Amino acid sequence: MQPVTSEPTRMFSLNVNGAVPLVQQIVDGFRQLVDDGGLRAGAKAPSIRHFANMHSVSVHTVVDAYDRLVAQGYFVSRPHQGFFVRHRPVQLQAQAGVGPQYNFDSMWYLRRIFENRGLRLKPGCGWMPGDWLFGDGVRKSLRALAADNVDLGGYGEPKGYLPLRQLVRDMLAEHEIAVTSDRVLLTHGSSQAMDLAARRLVQPGDAVLVDDPGYPNLLFSLRFLQAKLLGVPRTPAGYDLTVLEDLVAEHRPKVFFTQPRLHSPTGSVAQLSHLHRVMQLAEKYDFTVVENDIYADLDPQTRPSLASLDQLRRVVYISSFSKTISPNIRVGYLATHPDLLEDLAQLKMVSGLTSSEFTERLAYGALLDTRWRRHLKSLRERLARAHEATANQLVNLGFELFSEPKAGIFLWARHPDLPDATELAYRAGEHDMLLGPGALFSAHMQPSSWMRFNVSFCEDPEVFRFFVSQLR
Repeated sequence: MQPVTSEPTRMFSLNVNGAVPLVQQIVDGFRQLVDDGGLRAGAKAPSIRHFANMHSVSVHTVVDAYDRLVAQGYFVSRPHQGFFVRHRPVQLQAQAGVGPQYNFDSMWYLRRIFENRGLRLKPGCGWMPGDWLFGDGVRKSLRALAADNVDLGGYGEPKGYLPLRQLVRDMLAEHEIAVTSDRVLLTHGSSQAMDLAARRLVQPGDAVLVDDPGYPNLLFSLRFLQAKLLGVPRTPAGYDLTVLEDLVAEHRPKVFFTQPRLHSPTGSVAQLSHLHRVMQLAEKYDFTVVENDIYADLDPQTRPSLASLDQLRRVVYISSFSKTISPNIRVGYLATHPDLLEDLAQLKMVSGLTSSEFTERLAYGALLDTRWRRHLKSLRERLARAHEATANQLVNLGFELFSEPKAGIFLWARHPDLPDATELAYRAGEHDMLLGPGALFSAHMQPSSWMRFNVSFCEDPEVFRFFVSQLR
């Protein structure tokens, strides 16, 4: 079949001043061409640069549109060849145009977050700028590793590098969690730890409690496992306890995945009374609690955790060094009671053998650096200043803040004149900006006007100039 020439691209036009974002206009135009037979299966789409030049739009806009068409099953990407119309099953072609219209593909958007780290403005991302992290400690640890005789022929220990596990044990003791190094499992970041816990604890059809809004990676993992997600609404004080108790009594959940401290995306911190109530319900209704505490090191206050209240009888405690040392080294850990930990260690080996001893030793060296605690203190102070500045900017523009934690990375906010955060996020992409729309974090992928703001990426005045332009 002959490649598509420039002529089919003229079968639809773009309205640069219209209410519909340009990315969505391109997606809708090509969908219509494919559904109507104007572009047949196997036909080559115009190159990204050719389409961008023809319609006077940015290459980034066309890249986003083409990737979204791939995600929806209309295009297929072939390396070094371009994009082609996918051969689609007859039943899908018949359903085209009669089913629900595309609104927000959260899995696609999450993937684009990591693929588009090069976007100039990133107020919606989940990591901190490189110069906020412990680069000096990592470089010093790298030099020490380079000078050492590192064994490149092995896989490392199944539970992870023992000296780091011993150090984690001591760190947990400072948070009043008593554990031996044998009850610590190192993982490839906290995401692997949560995935291991989910695959061990959840069977298809099981009722599972999750924070709503919550952590997208975890929500995708649980949906893949065919769990029945029960969203527990977050409040500035922690949880909507009435809803939580009703869900537990009615559905008898198997497990509760939650992030009590400096919660992503809301930034909220669960009060001690809420933590006690969660553990009371877990004891009464016999469910496991998986506590994601990856922001503990960013908290300037000493607080109890679910794990410290329970001492790991019912709690699986998960944390990571990604937010304070570097997300690139991918070193996380979990701790729980011995029987469950042995099962999780075996599952880790089955799914990916050991984690990387090299990166674990790299993290260990950084944590032993005499500057480590000064780095944490400086990072917390810098985040507090960024929280105050970002909150003031948002309030001055008329945003409603969910809470003001003055710690951690995130603020959760919405504006009465910006009701569709998803549409705004696509429009922001056309301005080289990454936003965090609320639908991405919804337990049931519901539209939302809320947005996640990463205060460490909100220092550039252009971030708020964009919102001013949208409000006008």
